[in-house]
Amino acid sequence: IEKNAGAEVEEQFQQAVNAREPNPTTVSDFVFLPAAVIKEKGERSPVEKEKVLMVDAALFAIREIMEEYPEAILYGQDVGRRLGGVFREAATLAEQFGDHRVFNTAIQEAYIIGSAVGLSAVGVKPIVEVQFADYIYPALNQLISEVSKSCYLSCGKFPVQTVIRVPVGAYGGGGPYHSGCVETTLLSIKGIKIVYPSNAADMKGLMKAAFLDPNPVIMLEHKGLYWSKVPGTENAKTIEPDRDYVIPLGKGKVIEQATEEKLNNGETVCVITYGMGVYWAKAAAKNFLGQIEIVDLRTLFPLDEELIFSTVKKHGKCLVLTEEQQNNSFAEALAGRIAKECFQQLDAPVEVLGALNLPAVPMNILLEKAMLPDAEKVSAVVKSLLEY
Repeated sequence: IEKNAGAEVEEQFQQAVNAREPNPTTVSDFVFLPAAVIKEKGERSPVEKEKVLMVDAALFAIREIMEEYPEAILYGQDVGRRLGGVFREAATLAEQFGDHRVFNTAIQEAYIIGSAVGLSAVGVKPIVEVQFADYIYPALNQLISEVSKSCYLSCGKFPVQTVIRVPVGAYGGGGPYHSGCVETTLLSIKGIKIVYPSNAADMKGLMKAAFLDPNPVIMLEHKGLYWSKVPGTENAKTIEPDRDYVIPLGKGKVIEQATEEKLNNGETVCVITYGMGVYWAKAAAKNFLGQIEIVDLRTLFPLDEELIFSTVKKHGKCLVLTEEQQNNSFAEALAGRIAKECFQQLDAPVEVLGALNLPAVPMNILLEKAMLPDAEKVSAVVKSLLEY
């Protein structure tokens, strides 16, 4: 065995030594394989359906996926038969599909995410869950060293096809270990797609597209929107889309438009946001009727730069709104790109509003509120932009 193994290694080594040098123009090939979903399809708001909670839209999407794809499995902490997820986001799935396809794991995030690499390599399509965003840090080694690099280093032979669900965000006094936002950390890892839905219809359509994508996709799901219990988030409940509804990753959406009259008078501002920021922006827009246009990014990578830049150029004034701590955030990086790309059309500096730059979200609800953006804080920034 040792002799045969040595001979095989020597043969492969000589092949590598004798191989031609690669063409430098191919250096960016195989970061991702081509996406399976490239346009929105299916019925978003069928007349016969009722409104559903965002958490249920995710549950229904995964149920339909597992019915159609026997290679799909779901696992993570507490998603199995006894509890069905701490947010009931996997309720009844183990009963329907069996403990071999829906099961609990140990409290070991590195294993949860790392095991998806091997499973994907043998044809299984794992949907895994990290219980809270704050718990993802033990898995960073697997995300960086294996999940993000596999497709690139194997020239597309071993992409890691997995969906990683991560509940995020602060509400209701979750405290320093259950309230985190981690998009900036994850976006620093190249080779992973990041999705961030803000309502039930987008949740279902993006979840289906994420599963069909041949690349690793992280679904950031704001737990404050799961049940629409936070005042002002009732619109996170939507009509449940049809079974075949999908949204291509990388496509944002204008969810509130300014009026032509205000636009022509130069009295408008656009707000670029996602997640809970959508609802802070919509609440603030009530104070500036017809003057605010809101873009919901829906996907943070790939990013719909075409929609972002065209919207900013149309209005000339822009606020990038995030729940993350503001300094050195994705939002600040995006503001810089907007400022560079739209410089000649800007009528004011690009503003950014995020949470206070604290190391953790306080458990006390009053302190939590003081840390986070809200409609009042958004309104103050919008007012200053309009007056610029």
